[in-house]
Amino acid sequence: MKFALAGNPNSGKTTLFNALTGSTAHVGNWPGVTVDKRVGMYKKLGEQIEIVDLPGIYSMSPYTPEEVVSRNFMLEDKPDGIINIVDVTNLERNLYLTTQLLELDTPIIVALNMSDLLAKSGATVDIAKLEKALGVPCVEISALKGNNLQDLMKKAVAATKEKRIGWSVVKDSMITDLYNEVIGLYESTDMTDKAFHAVKMIENDELEIVHNLEIQEKVNLLKEDVDTGIFQGDYEGVVADARYKNITAHYSSALVKKENTGLSTSEKVDRVMTHRIWSIPIFLLIMFGVFHMTFSENLFYLGGLIPDSFDSAIFGSGKINSPGIILTNILGLGTGWIDGLISNALPAGTWYTGLIYNGIWGGVSAVLGFLMQILTLYFFIAILEDSGYMARVAFILDRAFRRMGLSGKAFMPLVMCFGCAIPGIMGTKTLENDAERRRTIMLTPFFSCGAKLPIWAAFGAVFAAQYSGINAEFLVFGTYIFGIAIAIIASFILKNTIVKGDTQPFIMELPTYHSPQARNITVLLWDKLKHYIKKVTTVIVGAIIVLWVLQSFNFRFEMVTDSAESIIGTIGRGISWLFVPLGFGMGENGWIFVVAAITGLIAKEMVVGTLGLFGGIEGAEGIEAGEIVGTSLGVLMLGIGGTIGGVSVAIPAMLSYMAFNLLSVPCMAAVAAAAGELNSRKHTWITIAFWMITSYLCSLVIFWLGTLIAWNPIIGISVAVALVIIIVGAIIIREKRNSRKALALL
Repeated sequence: MKFALAGNPNSGKTTLFNALTGSTAHVGNWPGVTVDKRVGMYKKLGEQIEIVDLPGIYSMSPYTPEEVVSRNFMLEDKPDGIINIVDVTNLERNLYLTTQLLELDTPIIVALNMSDLLAKSGATVDIAKLEKALGVPCVEISALKGNNLQDLMKKAVAATKEKRIGWSVVKDSMITDLYNEVIGLYESTDMTDKAFHAVKMIENDELEIVHNLEIQEKVNLLKEDVDTGIFQGDYEGVVADARYKNITAHYSSALVKKENTGLSTSEKVDRVMTHRIWSIPIFLLIMFGVFHMTFSENLFYLGGLIPDSFDSAIFGSGKINSPGIILTNILGLGTGWIDGLISNALPAGTWYTGLIYNGIWGGVSAVLGFLMQILTLYFFIAILEDSGYMARVAFILDRAFRRMGLSGKAFMPLVMCFGCAIPGIMGTKTLENDAERRRTIMLTPFFSCGAKLPIWAAFGAVFAAQYSGINAEFLVFGTYIFGIAIAIIASFILKNTIVKGDTQPFIMELPTYHSPQARNITVLLWDKLKHYIKKVTTVIVGAIIVLWVLQSFNFRFEMVTDSAESIIGTIGRGISWLFVPLGFGMGENGWIFVVAAITGLIAKEMVVGTLGLFGGIEGAEGIEAGEIVGTSLGVLMLGIGGTIGGVSVAIPAMLSYMAFNLLSVPCMAAVAAAAGELNSRKHTWITIAFWMITSYLCSLVIFWLGTLIAWNPIIGISVAVALVIIIVGAIIIREKRNSRKALALL
């Protein structure tokens, strides 16, 4: 038995899907499109019930890939039933989709979600009255708290036992006669879902017309008799008006609201969280708190209150570590134990010891060393997302993004890139404006994905240990903010140069704030963990084996002790001069950082994996234990850039290297996704060139500004401030010119 789960975005559909299916859920893509397909099994009624989570939609019109996917599934795949999840606190708006689903012949059950919030507000819903008006079963549920879910599924299964014929609210509207004539045309066919097809033909629906050209010709003749100028040909608007009038007249009265309730809790919170002045500072403060809890070795900066005698390999020495560091140290004990087992089990001096211990284990353990910090970061971001706050972020950043050529709607796929660039790139399908879609894809690498996090964590740990003035959480937080800032500037440049075009309007519904559900967060973390481990044990291990061979042998395939003389060393030294102006290509080991950046094209985790391979296994242990300085990997990373004129440029080179890896070409999987969405070889190569040029120029500026600051702080900071003023001034001047042009056109 198969059920489709359909509903509006932010109606709690994902929460319900997770609650019903739990660990049985799996994610793929719908055939021919890159919209997520989520399928799971419900097993609590003694039989296997498949739940298909359709994309969140507001209507069944073919305007977005999500709407097409949902529509085609319900019309062509013919599920046994449809569970229509409705946010009962926004009943009228949610029932608009319900009136379209009622036109299908498929059995339907309406799940009135968020009933707990409705009760808290003092409102009630008359279930019997609503069921009578809709003609289908209705069940009050709370997907978040798991209330009445089994009752929902029992009634859903029972509903499938009875045959259902779809009907439309349009039958009782100002175009009743036209509807009756059109549905009569479909009655003579063997088609199912006749009410749905009739209404879509009246609306001049593109997909309906393509499949029924003969009926369209007859409907056009009928419309000539009906439309005397009243409708002006806008039958889609007429149908929409009929739906809303029917909802108001027959369904809305089932919801009894408490009078004079004042502002809801969410509305009161939003007065602060979406404030036009304070919202962005609050967002930055929240995000810094997330990074502080993930990367700080001085939790809440209480180090001064902790006795110096306090010394723990896990919890800290003279201070308390953040949860992210504590979990990382615990993992470090485990990997250290595995390291000892491998070291003792393998004989010294053999080629396979070098491959297994120094090669595979050295690279993999360097990557695994940051697993807990990645999961900790995802944990806090999942809380923000599940609570409803991340939707507010898109809203409050819409103003800044719109001026630069992107809407808040474009920010949603960019936010997805904080997890992985691939779904973010695929998410640009929801953008109807081609120019905005291209600009958004070109900006996706600038929003640091989880695969890049080991790079920031490694350098943050190394430099925090060496330079007490640099806190790891500030460094990582700054990297993310830097990426967003570059994205905004780059978007402005693209909008006014190679990808011109208007920004589409942005309208979104802000979901009600609610407590994050532990089950949702657990499912997300488990999915991320599986993905990360799978990547480490397949792609990364394979790449490390190839790298070890290239590092251990020269072109005559003779084993070498000095990796600089190896195949990869020869190639790296041959191209490192290209990156000398960026700082990290300088010095005796500059070629290693160049090679690591290039291997990041396979998977960004490979950057640290490659450094771990060249730095040696003890370097990886050092990172996990938080004792960076003095290990071979720590020495390698601290030696980046070297000196210029007796002045150490390690920090400028490190910042340049981080910027380059942040802004440059993402992994090949993301490049393939971008090529698929751009659907143009020309645009794909332009995008790749844009990534390369942007990363090179930004790294160049960062390194030489940093070097100037290291040489003379006053002069360097003055130049940096002047550069910021020039950039901001240029943007303001350009915007004023654009505004004057727009006014002139009016």
